[in-house]
Amino acid sequence: MAAKESIGKASAAARAAQSNQYVKRIIEDEELRGSLLAAYLAARSAYGRMSNGKPATKALFEAVGALRDASTALKEPPKRKRRRGGFGRTLMLALVAGVLAVALSESLRSKALDLLFGAEEEFDYSSTTMPAQEAPSSVGAPAS
Repeated sequence: MAAKESIGKASAAARAAQSNQYVKRIIEDEELRGSLLAAYLAARSAYGRMSNGKPATKALFEAVGALRDASTALKEPPKRKRRRGGFGRTLMLALVAGVLAVALSESLRSKALDLLFGAEEEFDYSSTTMPAQEAPSSVGAPAS
């Protein structure tokens, strides 16, 4: 009988904890959990120094500061999670893919250059000058 009562009390406590906004914040907010842990460790350090007869002023100030940070974080609305990636990552991926495509594809590269600088004029080159005639070689010729 006592076991059923304790189970009933435990489930009621669990339901109450699930609906408590502060408990939800502690579960969801990693920064808040870090502040609470820092406050706990500083308070534990201060207690240890006091129990050994040493001055604990610095440790107490650290504990108070950490508790103030934790209470401020608990009072503030929860921070929205930032989306990672998104538009910036997609834009960067498209830019890298475009550069690779232009670098690896000769036809795409020529089209891009034509768009940027205009189409190349194709022409046949023919020289209007006569090729220079070689001077007779005097090597091996008898000297006069």
